[in-house]
Amino acid sequence: MKRFFLIPFAAVTLLQLAGTAQTPPPQQPKKTSRAKKKLPYKAKVPGVDPTLGDNVDGDDLVVRRAAVAALGTFAGSVVVVDPANGRILSMVNQALALKTGFVPCSTIKLVTALAALTEGVVSKNTTIYTSRYVSYNLTQALAHSNNQYFNILGTRLGFDRVYHYAEMLGLGEKAGLDIPGEQPGILPFEAPKNGGVGMMTSFGTGISQTPLELAAMLGAIANGGTMYYLQYPRTQEDVDHFTPKVKRPLQLAPTGIEDIKYGMRGAVDFGTARRAGYDATEPILGKTGTCTDFQTASHMGWFGSFNEVGAHRLVVVVMLTGGRNVSGPIASGVAGNIYRRLSAERYFVADADPKKKSDLPDIITTMPCCGIGH
Repeated sequence: MKRFFLIPFAAVTLLQLAGTAQTPPPQQPKKTSRAKKKLPYKAKVPGVDPTLGDNVDGDDLVVRRAAVAALGTFAGSVVVVDPANGRILSMVNQALALKTGFVPCSTIKLVTALAALTEGVVSKNTTIYTSRYVSYNLTQALAHSNNQYFNILGTRLGFDRVYHYAEMLGLGEKAGLDIPGEQPGILPFEAPKNGGVGMMTSFGTGISQTPLELAAMLGAIANGGTMYYLQYPRTQEDVDHFTPKVKRPLQLAPTGIEDIKYGMRGAVDFGTARRAGYDATEPILGKTGTCTDFQTASHMGWFGSFNEVGAHRLVVVVMLTGGRNVSGPIASGVAGNIYRRLSAERYFVADADPKKKSDLPDIITTMPCCGIGH
């Protein structure tokens, strides 16, 4: 029995002498090292106050409170518009929203889709193979924001037709009517040299878009095809005497707007904008966008949306800028939070404003739209 216990004892002794069975060193230094690595990550994207410098006179304060609370300390902007008349109900971070603009990322796919439907390049149910074994129809491609699908559509359309519809839908021009400080985005006169028109129609390469331009476009989609000038009343008297101003009716395929709504609803229900969804009985339709704006060295997160419920329908555009912590899906979560807060206050079932005089807008004649421009 003594020899039986001496064998493992001798083996352990030899291993200890060889240094292969030493007691593990204390782990405290490693914990300190890991803590040091985490600190820069937590501190690299400081919170901001996006409301600094905003003038809230004339805002719908219920909408503004919801937008400010949802945006929090993100570096970004929120624009909320009434699609029935073009009134800006609130604009958070006005200085950023009124700037020249940023790359639209995948929100440009709305322009591509409407152009392709109107030109007969594709129908809602047309299947396009993006690789040997993978294919999408328009609804699936919009919901999942498939880049290759819209690259193919853009290549089939060609630059001239893409430019025509982008201009018709308000890119490259001011969206507002006499809004102090507003600058237009940029619509290039030629396709990008790197990637061609396909990069323009899938990523928005070469285009600069403002939140107001996207809001005006979505307002026209939401109301069935009438693009209003966005107006931002600054006093209660301006609000009381607000009169809608039509910019132009959109010349699109008869079912074009309805056809893209399936994909915009799909984005929220099962696609890239799932974070926006909150209640199946109060549907949200939208389009995300995520990319890097190389001109400003900023990572972008876009979500343009509208709801289809109740008396007070809204267009909500969220644009986030900054580091890698922003994206289209995150922007959709901010928008969803806005809709949730307003729904909790019964904003969408409120009675119509008794002071409202007429739904018939004034029509302002504008310069002929949508030539190629070069």
